[in-house]
Amino acid sequence: MLESLKKVFKKGEEEEVTALDMFCFQCEQTAKGEGCTKVGVCGKTPDVAALQDLLVYALKGMSQVAVQAREKGIEDQKANAFTCEALFSTLTNVNFDPERFQKLIKQTVDYREGLKTKIEEAGGEVRADGPASMEPADSLDKLVEQGRQHGIDKEAEADSNIHSLKQAFIYGLKGIAAYADHARILGKEDGEIYAFLQQGLADTLKQDLSVNDWLQKILDCGRINLKTMELLDAAHTAKYGSRTPTQVPLGGKQGKAIVVSGHDLRDLELLLQQTEGKGITIYTHGEMLPAHGYPELKKYSHFYGHYGTAWQNQQKEFAAFPGPILMTTNCLQKPRESYKDRIFTTGLVGWPEVQHIGQDKDFTPVINKALEMEGFTEDQDKGTVNVGFGHEAVLGLADTIVDKVKSGKIKHFFLVGGCDGASPARNYYTEFAEEAPQDSVILTLACGKFRFFDKNLGTIDEIPRLIDVGQCNDAYSAVRIAQALADAFEVGVNDLPLSLILSWYEQKACAILYTLLYLGIKDIRLGPSLPAFVSKDVLDVLVDKFEIKPISTPEEDIKAVMQ
Repeated sequence: MLESLKKVFKKGEEEEVTALDMFCFQCEQTAKGEGCTKVGVCGKTPDVAALQDLLVYALKGMSQVAVQAREKGIEDQKANAFTCEALFSTLTNVNFDPERFQKLIKQTVDYREGLKTKIEEAGGEVRADGPASMEPADSLDKLVEQGRQHGIDKEAEADSNIHSLKQAFIYGLKGIAAYADHARILGKEDGEIYAFLQQGLADTLKQDLSVNDWLQKILDCGRINLKTMELLDAAHTAKYGSRTPTQVPLGGKQGKAIVVSGHDLRDLELLLQQTEGKGITIYTHGEMLPAHGYPELKKYSHFYGHYGTAWQNQQKEFAAFPGPILMTTNCLQKPRESYKDRIFTTGLVGWPEVQHIGQDKDFTPVINKALEMEGFTEDQDKGTVNVGFGHEAVLGLADTIVDKVKSGKIKHFFLVGGCDGASPARNYYTEFAEEAPQDSVILTLACGKFRFFDKNLGTIDEIPRLIDVGQCNDAYSAVRIAQALADAFEVGVNDLPLSLILSWYEQKACAILYTLLYLGIKDIRLGPSLPAFVSKDVLDVLVDKFEIKPISTPEEDIKAVMQ
């Protein structure tokens, strides 16, 4: 909680600023549930933390100017897209490379100054102070020191609740930026999203907003995130077709191999195109699993199966994989030396001394590494899993599902999903899926599904009891399914026999939670722990208004929701 941050800076009765290496509490896996102060649990160094803080500060200044430019009818599409890219780079487990942040900070200031020039050319007068006039230092070391002046600990305000809500809002903006960037890569953009991100960043500099103002902004964040996820869903469908139920092998196929992890379908598609006819089999890892359901991806004969589980197991799983690894988006962990020479990053992902594939998306180095390596020496049969149950597929079964609910064969729906992580407390989600009543259906999405994705939970007649809705990027499908069921039964979503049992880890999950709150969905059970950036008073408001509950035990929670 935010109160723990305040304790870091107090000794006895005197308030005293202590020299911290860093402070970060934006993800679930933060040290002691309070905040990382030396090296992030994710592997983020103090230098990278400072550079990320400075980049966010610089983006606030650029956004101040972008808001003024918009008032004059000026839109800079490159600056808009860059806002998403730069903000996405500060998410947990995306970019750990200090030199890349140095470039991003410089680009931010360049875009800011370009917008100022356009305003002046239009006859306007730029109102610029604070981050809107900040000049970045001329060396990496000095940038790090500059960043330490703009960290979370330097922004603490008299009202801890406002500070809490402001940080929560920023993390929601980061989630929106990630989804908007995914959509933009596939050719879908919306000016309202860019305007909201920039206005939101600028608003975080205001000192006259109340607790209620910030609560409303978080709900507005949920509204825009819903719009963004809808845009991304449309982008995926337009490019790759509607997902269809598909059996995906979990074992290996004899021969050369490349595994693709992250979220970005465009990178996967380009790799499939560049490896066609080269005798290399392509596998997915982590959140790329749902890619097998898209017709325009699964048409490639060398796109074969899924390797491994969730992101937090990648160090062990990548070390054992007999080929190169391509990381496309967030969820990167520190590469071990055993595979550091065969892991490649692309897009916004980065790690020092790891080979990066640039904007030309020429994956020749990845392909050559695969051809050098032996690959799988024999076929491995590890069973299969079902994917491809997007909202189109599930809604195609709507009449059948409604009939089974009315006949009593299906008594309850559980949405059990979200982010996975290393905490042993996450075993709760495995046990929940295993102990859920036999007359219930479990919808799942995002990497949280890897706690039970390969469990055989059976069927209710022809309806699978375990339905994989997709990536965290596909959360819009879950919303569509819930709304369609509510329409079919002519009730509100909160009146459905539906319970949300969610796990969170990073900032995209924050944005999704805000969307659920915006939609008025109540009685969400959240775990494995509550966000450290949410103060006690803010938590009390969320509990009172939205009936959010922390998870307890599977037995107790199942009993409570089935009453």
